[in-house]
Amino acid sequence: MKSNCVVKQEDNFSGTTKRPRRNRNNAVIRSMVAETQLSAEALVFPLFVTMQKASSAIPSMPGIFRFSKEDLLHEIESCLSVGLKSFVLFPAIEESLKDNKGSYGLKANNFYVECIHEIRSRFPEAFLISDVALDPYSSDGHDGLVEDGIILNDATVKLLADMALLHAQAGVDMIGPSDMMDGRVAAIRKKLDSSGYHHTGIISYTAKYASAYYGPFRDALESAPRFGDKKTYQMNPANRREAIREALLDEEEGADVLMVKPALCYLDVIHELRQHSTLPIAAYNVSGEYAMLKAAAANGWIDYHRAMPEMLLAIKRAGADIILTYFAKEFCSLSSTQ
Repeated sequence: MKSNCVVKQEDNFSGTTKRPRRNRNNAVIRSMVAETQLSAEALVFPLFVTMQKASSAIPSMPGIFRFSKEDLLHEIESCLSVGLKSFVLFPAIEESLKDNKGSYGLKANNFYVECIHEIRSRFPEAFLISDVALDPYSSDGHDGLVEDGIILNDATVKLLADMALLHAQAGVDMIGPSDMMDGRVAAIRKKLDSSGYHHTGIISYTAKYASAYYGPFRDALESAPRFGDKKTYQMNPANRREAIREALLDEEEGADVLMVKPALCYLDVIHELRQHSTLPIAAYNVSGEYAMLKAAAANGWIDYHRAMPEMLLAIKRAGADIILTYFAKEFCSLSSTQ
């Protein structure tokens, strides 16, 4: 019986027996020797939940929605059906509930905490990561307390630790401090441990850059800063060595996972952290990166179903063990049908 894998014989004009193309002859061998594997287990799906009774589309993020609580539960159920089990939850808070201290985020029965409770009750198999920062709840739109135009570090850290405990009590598996305040990982770890939540992990936004790629996310939550920018606490895009310093500090303070955000423009930073830490490395494939690929595909400039997995593979290949991405459900849906 003839093999389907036969390659046309050619004269060996090159004079060499070293032919890397032998390992690319067909789909089976290409898959067998693939150095980087991407699966649903590596992906985390960011979800937006709104206090409104009706869900709404986010124009700058085609295919992504602010879900009402009920629709959020349906979405999680749908994700679980295609093998996607990990989620990070972001709240869209009504403007009337925001103040300059982010007080609503520290109320024991706030909307976000109630959502976590309900998800945990309905879907015990889901892995939940919470967002810990003041910006969704702050009338200033900053991740920390503001006094005379200055972002206060230590006073903010105390509030973040209190917020983290509320989320742990509600049932999250992992706390995601996204604020970039100094010392917040240690404060959160101490607060959780002293309250009996030794099992609750911390995925630290270790190297979160002051990036131009967050625009659609801020549209989704209406959480853009009301003045200035976030450059006094988020990292300078010019810096790579500083990310190593942040990583070593977070590891020492008790982080369980280190994260780089954004992903695509910071593949070198992902790789650098992979070389300097034995902790799992996460990368956040952010809203602007998602929006660019969607826009290019909508205009017919790119093959979306090839480009999307390629983008995720690049992040994985750079050294990320975990990828937070708005492509997660689509990737898993495509994979489940192949």
